Amino acid sequence: MDFQQTFSSIRDVLGTTIFTVSEQPITFGGLLMIPILIVLGLKLTKMLVRRVSQNLASKHTDPNVIHLMQRLFYVVAIAILVITILDILNVPITAFAFLSGAIAIGFGFGAQNIINNFISGWILMWEKPIRIGDFLEVEEVKGVVEEINTGSTRIRRVDGVHMLIPNSKLLENTVVNWTLVDRLVRSTVRIGVAYGSDPKQVAALIQQATDEQQEVLQDPKPIVTFEDFGDNALIFDVNFWINSSVEGGLRMARSRIRFRISELFEEKNIVIAFPQRDVHIDGAVTITRAPK
Repeated sequence: MDFQQTFSSIRDVLGTTIFTVSEQPITFGGLLMIPILIVLGLKLTKMLVRRVSQNLASKHTDPNVIHLMQRLFYVVAIAILVITILDILNVPITAFAFLSGAIAIGFGFGAQNIINNFISGWILMWEKPIRIGDFLEVEEVKGVVEEINTGSTRIRRVDGVHMLIPNSKLLENTVVNWTLVDRLVRSTVRIGVAYGSDPKQVAALIQQATDEQQEVLQDPKPIVTFEDFGDNALIFDVNFWINSSVEGGLRMARSRIRFRISELFEEKNIVIAFPQRDVHIDGAVTITRAPK
């Protein structure tokens, strides 16, 4: 008897109407169900997203596609969760038509940048002009894309610092994507040798130093050009291509080529030019000793 009375009391409390929405009563029990449904729904969504991501990763799917699928799954899951909660509470969606319209107008005026970045994020994930792992150059900042979110993109700069860039900035401004189509990048090493050096021998040694580097591609083949007769030197350039996803690969390749050129020139007694000026003085010069 006591149990029945307790159960009846609990049922009466849970069935107590707190307020109404479009003439539909919202009970105390219904309000208690909302956080329970949200927690269960989010946990179920995370579990399903993790399972789908693992399956896609095991099939060697592009990380950008996995990232896009995760975002879509979360959006759909949240929409289903909201509709389910409203249905359990017997609240028609049309009851929020006026409220949602007012919120949308206020949100549109007050959060234009947020909406712009949100839409830009979906464009980046869908069209993929920028992908995870790409090496970007944005306003003299260089780094690798680590994550593309709905509001901003996270880039790890070459100095190791993480930087967040609004997605709209990546669409509205000029962005250099070094790895958009492939990882082929070209670089140049310039060197000047002293006048009197044999230009053909110099060109052959520069070509040898470049060809000896493993990272330098032979197709397209490195090209050595005799660029100019400089003020103090004969100027030579060597243009070469390498496969590199970051700028550091180019710097290291140029460094190794310069080291090897220096060794070969030293063996052949070829002098690397340095700035110098000849000063001619017209007339007599008298040097006087300062008094002590």
